[in-house]
Amino acid sequence: MVLSSLWYKPFTRQNALLVDIIHQLDKGNISLKALHMNDMPTGPGMIFLDSFSSPVEIQETIDACSTEETTKLIAVSVSPLPTSFTWMLLQSGVTEVFSWFEVEKPVQIIASRLSYWRVLEEHVGSLQTKLVGKSKRWLDTLRQIVDMALSNCPVLITGESGTGKELVAHEIHTLDIRFDKQDCIVVDCTNLIPGLSGSELFGHEKGAFTNAINTRDGAIALAHKGTLFLDELGELPLPLQAEFLRALQEGTYKRVGSNNWRKSQFRLVSATNRDLADEVKKGNFRQDLFYRVSGWTCQLPPLREHKEDIPVLAEHFFRNHHQIEQPIDRQVFDFLQLRDYPGNVRELQQLVNRIANKHLGEGPITIGDIPQSDWPDFRRMSTPPVSNDLELAINSLMYNGLGLKEIKDIVAEIAKKVAINHENGNLKMAAQRLGCSERILQMHQKAEPVSGFTMQQIG
Repeated sequence: MVLSSLWYKPFTRQNALLVDIIHQLDKGNISLKALHMNDMPTGPGMIFLDSFSSPVEIQETIDACSTEETTKLIAVSVSPLPTSFTWMLLQSGVTEVFSWFEVEKPVQIIASRLSYWRVLEEHVGSLQTKLVGKSKRWLDTLRQIVDMALSNCPVLITGESGTGKELVAHEIHTLDIRFDKQDCIVVDCTNLIPGLSGSELFGHEKGAFTNAINTRDGAIALAHKGTLFLDELGELPLPLQAEFLRALQEGTYKRVGSNNWRKSQFRLVSATNRDLADEVKKGNFRQDLFYRVSGWTCQLPPLREHKEDIPVLAEHFFRNHHQIEQPIDRQVFDFLQLRDYPGNVRELQQLVNRIANKHLGEGPITIGDIPQSDWPDFRRMSTPPVSNDLELAINSLMYNGLGLKEIKDIVAEIAKKVAINHENGNLKMAAQRLGCSERILQMHQKAEPVSGFTMQQIG
C-alpha cells in the first residue's frame, strides 16, 4: 500500500545511487513520480543533488514551487554537502535538507515529514476559519502557530496592538495535543494591582491581608495541567518576575501568607506588544525570565504587511459578526484597502462594525454606507502625493545610469504587478483598474522583468 506519493527532480548524475534511493523509498511505500520539463510542481516533492549540482538550476525549480502554497520540498544529497550549500537551500525555500548516506533511517525521516505536513495543512485549513486570511505572509504565520501548538515548549507571541495575540493564544491551547489537557487561564498583566498582584498569580491564604476573608487559588493553581496565558507580559512587575521564574523552573509556588510549597504544571503562553529584549537591556525585565518564556517566539504581522487579506477579513466580519449576506461593492473594498490601520485588525473590525450598523435594507453594501466621519480627506486626494520612497528609488535608478524611458518601463512593470496582486490574479479587473488591455497584463506575466532592479533593491 502506497503511504505517500511525491514528485522528484534529479540534479545529480550519480544515477546508480539515485536508482538505489528510489528503490528504498518504493520499498517504504513512498511512490515517486519524475517531474518533466513543462510540469508544474504541486504538493510535496524531492530534489536529488550533490556538491556539483548547479545552484541556478535548483533555484529555478524552487521558485516554481513557491507559486503553490502547499508545496513542501525535501532536498536529498547523495554526497556530503558544504554547510554553506545547505544554508543556501534552506534560505531559498527548501523545507528539509539532509545527505542520504549520512543519516540513519532516511526513508523513515521522509515518511515522518510527509505525515506531519499533512497534519499541518489540515490544522492550517481549520485555523483559517478563525484566524482569517489567505496571503502568503498570513499562511506562513498560521503554519508557525500550528508548529508551536503541536510542540510542548513555552510560546511568546509578539506583535502590535490589535494583531490578534489573545486569539492566537487560545488557538494554541485548542490545538495542544496533551491527552489530559485542562483549561486555559488568562491573566492580564496590565490589571495586576501592586501589593495584590502576587495573590492574582499565586493565590492567598485566609487572613493574609485585609479583606482576604477566604482562601483563594491563583492563576498558577487554576492552570495546573492546562495553559497559563499571560497577556501583556511586559507589564509584569519586577518583584513578581523572580517569584514567577521559580514557578516556571521548579513547578512550585507559595500562596501569599503561606509557608507551604505547592506544585503546578502548566504550559505557558505569553503575549506582549513590547520588545522584551530591549526591556531586558533597560533593566525592566529579567533576562533569565525572558529566556524562559521565549522558548518559541512568533511575531504576528501588522495588517499593513498583509493588506491583501483586508477584503477576506471584511467579508468575514460582515457575514459572521453581522449576518450581512448582501454583496459588497468593490468601491468599498478599495476604500478599506487604501486606509491605514495603526490599530491593525481590531481597527478594521471596528470600521466594518460602523459600516454594518449604518447599512439598511436588502441592497448591496456601498460607499454610501460608510459613515461621514470615516471619509477620506479629499483635499489631500486631489493631488496624488509622490512617496519619498519612490523619489529615492528614482534617484537610485538615475545614479545607476538609467534614462527616462528605462525608468518609465520599470515603474510601469511594478504598477502591473501591484494591480494584479491587488485583484488577486484577476487580469480583467487589474486591466480595468490600470486602464489598459488584458493582453498587456498577460504579456507582463510571461515576460522577464524589464530590469535587474527591484523596488526593494533601489529603495
